[in-house]
Amino acid sequence: MSRLPALLLGLTLAALPLAAQAVESAPARSPRATVTLAADVAAVAPGEAFRLGLRLRLAEGWHTYWRNAGDAGAPPEVTLTLPEGVSAGAIQWPIPDRIPYGPLVNYGYKNEVLLPLPVSLPAGFTGDSLALRAEASWLVCADVCIPEEGVFTLTIPVAPRAVPSPIAAPWFEAAEARLARPSPWQARAGAGGGRASLTLAGAGIGPAAVKDALFFPAEPGLLDNTAPQAVTVRDGSLTIGLTLAQGVATPGSIDGTVVLRDGGGQRAGFDVSTGVGGPPEAAGGLALWHAMLLALAGGLILNLMPCVFPVLAMKAIGLARLSGGAAREVRLHAASYTAGVLVCFALVGGALIALRAGGSAAGWGFQFTEPAFVAVMAWLMLAVGLNLSGVFAMGATVGAGQSVAGRGGHLGAFATGGLAVLLATPCTAPFMAAALGAALVMPPAGTMAVFLALGLGLALPYALLGVFPGLARRLPRPGPWMERLRQGLAFPMYGASAWLVWVLAQQAGPDGVLFGLGGAVVLAAGLWGLGLAQQAGAPRGRVAGAIGMGLAVIVAVALLPRLSAAPAAAAAADPGAEPWSAARVEALRAEGRPVFVNATAAWCITCQVNERVALRASAVRDAFAARGVAYLKADWTRGDPAITALLRDQGRDGVPLYLFWAPGAAAPVVLPQILTEGVVLEALGGGA
Repeated sequence: MSRLPALLLGLTLAALPLAAQAVESAPARSPRATVTLAADVAAVAPGEAFRLGLRLRLAEGWHTYWRNAGDAGAPPEVTLTLPEGVSAGAIQWPIPDRIPYGPLVNYGYKNEVLLPLPVSLPAGFTGDSLALRAEASWLVCADVCIPEEGVFTLTIPVAPRAVPSPIAAPWFEAAEARLARPSPWQARAGAGGGRASLTLAGAGIGPAAVKDALFFPAEPGLLDNTAPQAVTVRDGSLTIGLTLAQGVATPGSIDGTVVLRDGGGQRAGFDVSTGVGGPPEAAGGLALWHAMLLALAGGLILNLMPCVFPVLAMKAIGLARLSGGAAREVRLHAASYTAGVLVCFALVGGALIALRAGGSAAGWGFQFTEPAFVAVMAWLMLAVGLNLSGVFAMGATVGAGQSVAGRGGHLGAFATGGLAVLLATPCTAPFMAAALGAALVMPPAGTMAVFLALGLGLALPYALLGVFPGLARRLPRPGPWMERLRQGLAFPMYGASAWLVWVLAQQAGPDGVLFGLGGAVVLAAGLWGLGLAQQAGAPRGRVAGAIGMGLAVIVAVALLPRLSAAPAAAAAADPGAEPWSAARVEALRAEGRPVFVNATAAWCITCQVNERVALRASAVRDAFAARGVAYLKADWTRGDPAITALLRDQGRDGVPLYLFWAPGAAAPVVLPQILTEGVVLEALGGGA
């Protein structure tokens, strides 16, 4: 009796050549496709599973479709008629190709594809054979699309053990190799402003392993399938930039298949599903070395931007003191200033990294969107000006930034560097936007490296004195003129303070100005009292002055919560401009109108200069009117998540940002950050 199973198996194996011929049905043929139903076994066994497959062999130039056909088409469908107790699963879809089709892009297959379906027999199945019937339909397209269909029958022998089919095995192995697997990496997604991003992070991802990537959405209608997908691959992560279909609201999740291609051209698919959290990340970004080089150049140019002018006053005094100094002293002074800049940039970069890790969408200059910070900076500029005017001398109770004028030592140089960074953040110099946009989607180490390169660029003129200390001997010798210069340079500080109060007016209206000026008066009174105590020289007087200064600071700080809670001021009317919204942009573009978007902020000096020099020029306004350009203004003065998403959508992390869509254009022209009439008119003319 024990020999009976072996005998049956031997008889089955002996019949293999005949059984193998029965694993594929009769074909349904047309000039466009030959389609059959195939099985991966020559014999099935009760209680075991096997696979059927709809095998499509397509004529040259024809294609069929994936589960999401893309812009047009329909996927193949299979309906099985099975004996009682036998069950089948859904089609398992091999990874598709991206198939351009006129102005459309479809997802599907060319040449040959096998679509597997798992089938299971119950353990109690009886019978000598398994009879299967399948009704299938499929769409094939070339210059035209033709629906086809077929009915297929297949009879497979039943044996004690399943027998693989040597003929069909290669077909199913090829199909299995093209099936997507669950992604082993952590996925995150962002969306907003008509864009989305998908990021995979984890071990095994890097430029050496991944040469390209493409995302296929699980459902139609989510993406603009014709738009290119920018890909950024770094060690440990890759980001794919996606374009949402026109009129699609921000999705709650991103689901689909990511197909990766390695250096040898091999493709592998991974199924991903992740919720959308926050704005899209920039893809197609710069390499780290390139971003650092741009940051270095941007930081150097930042020295010429108007927001840094007040600090130039303190730099001038420090430089004058170095004239005739020993080489060692010059080097230490330059190193202290450079260290102050780098430390402050590291703190700003660290804060941005921490905020983003917590889900915030902070960017360059983000602190100026908070009225309380603007008020503190206005008070600090006032205090520095009073110090330069001689109202008080630097003491332990005064902020570090004011030490610059009060003492010429290394602490003063360090604090000057830190203050230069804080005042530089309302400005964006050329090259900075691309560098910062790339930096803030890099791993934390890369982000910090770019911020430090930006700081080195800002500190570079001073740092050169440390490398070449002999340059200090060319400066004018110290003398009485320095005191007059010191007092005269107080006025740029007062001007900076006045400008910051104006920013408060734009952010928080009359209440913001009231609290801001109230705090300034209290602090000025405290500093004046401190100065009188210092002039008196009595120890008790100095203590009393310090206590009075401390009380003034407490009163001023108590006003900050009121500033933050003050209602946002209504945006100042700009003739010819209307408020920006993503929906308004899409509506105007659907009408065929050209659209110009100005992303700006009241605290952004570069933005204000550009508006006065270029965007409000009569020639530019006349050109807008003549061409019917819709002018939209995106005001980021107090921060706005939708505008933040717009910035990220364009790979930027701060204002200004200028975009122009010509009629019918799929993507906008991005204008430079420094505008002139000619630059704007050239963009309008080029897009017309």
